[in-house]
Amino acid sequence: VNGIEIYGMKIDSKITSRFAHNVITSRAVNRGNVHKEVFFDVELPKTAFITNFSMTIDGVTYPGTIKEKEVAKKQYEKAVSKGQTAGLVKASGRKTEKFTVSVNIEAASKVTFELTYEELLKRQFGKYEMFIKVKPKQLVKDFEIEVNIIEPQGITELEAEGTFITNDLQNTIKKTFSEKKGHISFRPTLDQQRTCANCSQSILDGDFTVRYDVKRTTPDNLQIVNGYFVHFFAPTNLPKLPKNVIFVIDISGSMSGREIEQTREALLKILDDIKEDDFFNFILFGSEVHTWKETLIKATPENLDEARKFVQGIDTEGMTNLHGGIMRGIDMLNAAYEGNLVPKRSASIIIMLTDGQPNVGVSNTQDIQVHVKKAIEGKYPLYNLGFGYGVDYSFLEKMALENKGLARRIYPDSDAALQLQGFYDEVSNPMLTDVELNYPENEISDLTKNSFKHFYDGSEIVVAGRFIDSNQNSLTVDVRGEGANDALSYTTQQDAEQTAKAFQEQEYIFGDYIERLWAYLTIEQLLEKRIAATGEEKENLTAEALDLSLKYKFVTPLTSMVVTKPEDYDNQDGIANKPIEGIDIFTILLYLRGQVVSNFFFSLLSAAPQVSHLYAVHPTWYTSVDGDPHFIISVPQKEDAICFNINENPGAVLNLINDPVTGITVNGELIGDKRANSDAKIQNTYFGKLGIANKHLDLKVTVTSEKITIQNGNEKTSFTWLDSVTLQQEGLTLIINRKKNLVLSMGSGASFVIVLHEVWKKHPLHQDFLGLYTLESDKLSEQTHGLLGQFFHPIDFTILEIHPGSDPKKPDATMIVKNNELTVTRGWQKDYRRDPKHGIDIPCWFVHNNGAGLIDGVHTDYIVSSLF
Repeated sequence: VNGIEIYGMKIDSKITSRFAHNVITSRAVNRGNVHKEVFFDVELPKTAFITNFSMTIDGVTYPGTIKEKEVAKKQYEKAVSKGQTAGLVKASGRKTEKFTVSVNIEAASKVTFELTYEELLKRQFGKYEMFIKVKPKQLVKDFEIEVNIIEPQGITELEAEGTFITNDLQNTIKKTFSEKKGHISFRPTLDQQRTCANCSQSILDGDFTVRYDVKRTTPDNLQIVNGYFVHFFAPTNLPKLPKNVIFVIDISGSMSGREIEQTREALLKILDDIKEDDFFNFILFGSEVHTWKETLIKATPENLDEARKFVQGIDTEGMTNLHGGIMRGIDMLNAAYEGNLVPKRSASIIIMLTDGQPNVGVSNTQDIQVHVKKAIEGKYPLYNLGFGYGVDYSFLEKMALENKGLARRIYPDSDAALQLQGFYDEVSNPMLTDVELNYPENEISDLTKNSFKHFYDGSEIVVAGRFIDSNQNSLTVDVRGEGANDALSYTTQQDAEQTAKAFQEQEYIFGDYIERLWAYLTIEQLLEKRIAATGEEKENLTAEALDLSLKYKFVTPLTSMVVTKPEDYDNQDGIANKPIEGIDIFTILLYLRGQVVSNFFFSLLSAAPQVSHLYAVHPTWYTSVDGDPHFIISVPQKEDAICFNINENPGAVLNLINDPVTGITVNGELIGDKRANSDAKIQNTYFGKLGIANKHLDLKVTVTSEKITIQNGNEKTSFTWLDSVTLQQEGLTLIINRKKNLVLSMGSGASFVIVLHEVWKKHPLHQDFLGLYTLESDKLSEQTHGLLGQFFHPIDFTILEIHPGSDPKKPDATMIVKNNELTVTRGWQKDYRRDPKHGIDIPCWFVHNNGAGLIDGVHTDYIVSSLF
């Protein structure tokens, strides 16, 4: 592809006692006659930590080193200060993060990339699962996936599948296992990789998944190696505990349409899985809080039938009284315990689903967290499901972690109902409560989490620790928990000699795997605790996690990998960071001697701008339309912007904003030049008239380049741009800054800035026009739409394959947005709010063809008949 041949790619995975050590090696050669940029793209599981990276160019190896994140930030600022181009790139899926590195190599030169990452495989639904993202983007002569597994308990089942595997490819997956060892290999030939007989496109595009489980003759397994231990706990054949579950469901207006339909669909399927010994109830919150029943009720067939009818009638209303809903659920569960309405030996959970942020009742998220934690008092876990991107995910995650639960994002796709049901399935079968794995305090230091509120069927509890005496070779553990019929209590013992016997096949083992597993688990749990911590506690957790990340060379949210480039390219560095949910990480694009010599990025799905100090291009975030007409869409969670133009005839009226909840609409009428320019392919158009209305207040404001007219019912008031006005009346605030701009707000909705562009009155072509900027768009409802309004909701996009465009100053790239693949161009648009004459350049990704693929529908869908 483009003169670059990937002639070899191998994914080598060694799994030892659930801990996976993966090495991806890619070999490429430049078959062209000039130097070329070679990319190495890998999508990794979000749960994995990169531990090593290197690239070898013509026999010389350039390794990556793990450093504190502050180093990366300084590196970034240094690059910017030298005028080198810096951009933000994000690429991820639901379960993956994208790692990309590129380097320029000479004609006929070869480069080898090698990336190592590690992860602890989690057990769900009775199996461990490891998935490998396969996407070489071209045919590869020597392509291979090899997985070796060793489990001292023995392997009971092993399977491998690929989403891209056809019947013809099925036989290329080789699988064997016996006793403690398992092996999988996948080596398709060039012809087997083709999408058709003579095609050059590769069929290898999707997930390759390995699943397995181990023998369990006892409830747990202890392993001891070199002063560290790991304890796996997963008892089988236990009677299921009855459960008490309260579903707290957001029914605010923003959930209308597909979201509430998918929620109803998921709840109906969940009702089919609820056992007769379970107790349950539904609490709905919009502006008000509604309950299905006044207390928890038993899941009898009659009650389940009634519940189905209730769920089918769930509809949306009002705003988001999240505090009222969640507190009603907690109070109901507490009352059920106090009144002995539920079995003493039962497991209780609260599952809350919301797609927005609290805005009725108690809306301060910190206050809500305090109230919820005080009311639950650690008695049962709270699970928070955030539907879509409009939620304050950080708040949901903190609140869940503080209450022994977890948060999960539900992606607003066609399978959202399956995502909801899938989460419920994970927690639907509690087997034990109040599980504690106790170790001798005088023998163990640095123990990972060892007490768990619930143990669920098909899962596994993992505890690791370090011995005070590194020569100690035995351990006794006291295990306790509460089951359906009685308490679970026993003692188990293991010594290092037993572990050594289990691992006689040393070629399967990578060094100090238990120590690295302990470090991985410790860092993961420290980072989780850090989310809900504050002040000194957070500082201590951060310092501890950072020390371990550096010691064991893990790329975590606290560390960065620095890759030093060849000396021929001025020894510049590339930087890769692993982010946390809600934080975007930056990319450095270094342009030296007119060539892109390096870009290195590694980031994930994010929801909040946490690194604005690294960017000086967007002092504030807004959405606007100005010029002829240029639309600029700020994407704050990516510290970036998208822009597009609309080319339509003069006289057309476009719907810019329409909010059925607040009643606010904004339409704009296009004007053209004074006379058509015969040399131009597309005639320039601008907004010459804007109409802003609030139907709830019976209020209309018309703005032209000559005057501003306010119509309140039958009363009309007019001003000109020569006036300096500050007007406040019921439901309306208007400030006119003479001959510059005006600021307008209606009711409790958003504020608008309208900029006046005056041109020389005798100009042969151009005439005065207007620009519109929206501020505080979060005050409009989530049902807001229109050419601008649809972008008041969070929008996610991915930028891939940046490459030179027709203009050397404006590179092209591929944008993935709304499941569309678009060609976009890096450019600039003007922000005229502060300087109506000259404006400020705003960098953005330009979407061509009237925003096709970015806007909902096509641009002509937004043409309306008149200004109001």
